[in-house]
Amino acid sequence: MNRATDARNAADAAPASRTEAVRDRYRSTLGAVPGGVEQRLGLAGEFGRLPTEEALAELRHVVLTDNPLGARVQQLVHFGQLLALGREHPARIHARGALHAGAGIADLIGVAETALITAGVPAYALGSEVIAELLAHTRPDASADKDGPARF
Repeated sequence: MNRATDARNAADAAPASRTEAVRDRYRSTLGAVPGGVEQRLGLAGEFGRLPTEEALAELRHVVLTDNPLGARVQQLVHFGQLLALGREHPARIHARGALHAGAGIADLIGVAETALITAGVPAYALGSEVIAELLAHTRPDASADKDGPARF
């Protein structure tokens, strides 16, 4: 290979490794990379806007992990705020993130119950739905017991 080809290959590898570093930030806080993040990374890579995603990932890292609340509480707070806002998909992501950070199902239930007081029945119902789905995925027999749906 010549120098020009080596330089092009290095330039192509740099965005790939930078993109993977952004994905690693999400994996560390949520345990996975959400689909919406993958879509944004694709657009950012295609249109040369990777620095925006890197800045966002850095801000999230500071707010979520370099925070006095700690990762577990931060994810629980996010879950509760998203329930109150009625944001179904992000609430699911942060409920899983809370479990990844060490929270338990009882913690999620406590957040859903608090959402009942602060945001009403729709927020509580959404939280209950998310938690029941998580239980169904972690305990396949929990959603189909003899007496009907999973209870908590």
